[in-house]
Amino acid sequence: MFGRYFYNESMRRMTIAFGQIFNNIQIKRKDYSDNVVQTIRVPLAYAPKEKFLTRLDQQPSLDEREFSITLPRMGFEITGITYDGTRKLTRIQKYKTVKTGADGKVLNYNYTPVPYNISYNLYSFTATAEGGLQIIEQILPFFQPDYTVTVNAIPELNIKRDVPIVLNSVQYEDSYSGDFSQRRAVVYTLGFTAKTYLFGPANTSKVIKEVQTDLYSDTDTTNKAREERIIVVPNPTSADADDDFGFTTTITSHTDGKKYVTTTDSDE
Repeated sequence: MFGRYFYNESMRRMTIAFGQIFNNIQIKRKDYSDNVVQTIRVPLAYAPKEKFLTRLDQQPSLDEREFSITLPRMGFEITGITYDGTRKLTRIQKYKTVKTGADGKVLNYNYTPVPYNISYNLYSFTATAEGGLQIIEQILPFFQPDYTVTVNAIPELNIKRDVPIVLNSVQYEDSYSGDFSQRRAVVYTLGFTAKTYLFGPANTSKVIKEVQTDLYSDTDTTNKAREERIIVVPNPTSADADDDFGFTTTITSHTDGKKYVTTTDSDE
């Protein structure tokens, strides 16, 4: 079972949704008269903090002209995945939908997802303390301490989840040291936890068009014969699973001493 390959992109979609929250951060630069002279949209990328710091270290001095990395920049990464048993749901619940078109008689379904907490770190790199403050001031007011996003977890089943993202910590680091020619980097690290759900493999089954129930007057259904049979079919029988029609119920009594055998699908 565990060797079967499946990939429904639950975690990838959650990571994309997390990045989209911070995809429109801007820094405004002003002159001495407090007039805005430049507006910079801060680039955002999925990358570890060490990658940005390495690029910064490639140009330790402002006297050198070699290109390293332009600031401001932002980055984020997954730092941990943990199971959350406090949000566990029943395992037998199903999410289901019917395929349309030529596959209209096939049912897609997925069992209850598993609750997991995904930890993210968001990094902000600026050359000045003012730029760093402008960035975090556009983030912190929205987390009290959580911010909820809607994720289209399984588009095939039209499953959407409201995922709270909790702000856990804010850390500040100023790498400036030395003379005035030394490059400065102000780094903010924000820790988040996304309380999301991970879905297992999707399954398919045929649409049930007939339900049969046999009733007995004795608890011994192995040796005793059925005495009454109830059959329920859609009305009309050509209806698909997502059609809003009624049902026809047929109740018949039997005295022939026979019982239904599932292996042969007949009364014997």
